[in-house]
Amino acid sequence: MTAVLATAPTTAHVRMLGLGVYRPRRVVPNSEIVDAIDSSDEWIQSRSGIKTRGFAAEDETIISMSLAASKKAIAAAGIDPHEIGCVVLATSSQMVLGPSAGAVIATELGLDNCAAYDVSAGCAGFCYSLASATGLVRSGVARYALVIGVERLTDLLDPTDRGCAFIFADGAGAAIIGVADAEGIGPVSWGSDGSQTAAIKQDKDFQTYFREVAEAEKVGGTSERPYIRMQGSAVFRWAITFLEKACRDALDNAGVSVDDIDVFVPHQANSRITEALVKVLGFGEKTVVANDIRQTGNTSAASIPMAMEEVLRSGAAQPGQTALLMGFGAGLAYAGQVVTLPPIAD
Repeated sequence: MTAVLATAPTTAHVRMLGLGVYRPRRVVPNSEIVDAIDSSDEWIQSRSGIKTRGFAAEDETIISMSLAASKKAIAAAGIDPHEIGCVVLATSSQMVLGPSAGAVIATELGLDNCAAYDVSAGCAGFCYSLASATGLVRSGVARYALVIGVERLTDLLDPTDRGCAFIFADGAGAAIIGVADAEGIGPVSWGSDGSQTAAIKQDKDFQTYFREVAEAEKVGGTSERPYIRMQGSAVFRWAITFLEKACRDALDNAGVSVDDIDVFVPHQANSRITEALVKVLGFGEKTVVANDIRQTGNTSAASIPMAMEEVLRSGAAQPGQTALLMGFGAGLAYAGQVVTLPPIAD
């Protein structure tokens, strides 16, 4: 006899209910970067749009930054945190393989027996996690979900690398996902292209590094640790040729047009990529375009929530407006969706 399995009660509509971020205390201007990479403030701004970025101090960890952002998101949503049924955390810079940072965050927030896991999807990580959490809430598995994007990319940076040292930075962003009266998170447009793995990658795997360390110890030598490396021109070419379709698919999935978008929040990778996407998608002057990279740098998985928070905090955008999110990066991978902007904490 075949048993009839029960299903969880589903819900029709889901949205982001609250948003919070954490920005490192130390703000690093281009003048502190240029000597090590034989560059200039003008060159960095013209190539990336970046003027400053946040570098985390020793006490600003993946866990502490995530907690700070999460508490702000919970406050903005006005929910009882004990009703959170799942934590989905995106990062590429957690320097241990286990336990998951998500599980630690759940415990630190006092969430007993809460499902929690990490997602590794590079700079698309927040939007991947948002899609995952949205499905969990919509399916009835969780009443509320906490989505976090967090990075300490300075732990992976070679300060002399002209291709990366001025780009990447640290920070965290978090959002509460929950049931809503009207739809606030459209179906995701996502995908990957593993043939482009060399465009952004760790330059050696840990097995190779450990072998080099062991060999160096035998002769009293040293070995070079792994670093993140990026072929900026390859990423730029891929982004400007491929992401138009990804963005249009997200719009089509949500049943809206370019004219319906109040705010465009692309991954803060490079201002030139953002400008190219705005042009090819045909956004008009009424559309607010996030430009958090200017002050925050490229924070990978934290980029999208931090950029959303900046346009809201500055007053350029308002909660309830319609936004197109598009994350993209290492993999190469992308994910994006049309959302209703949430409130932020005071």
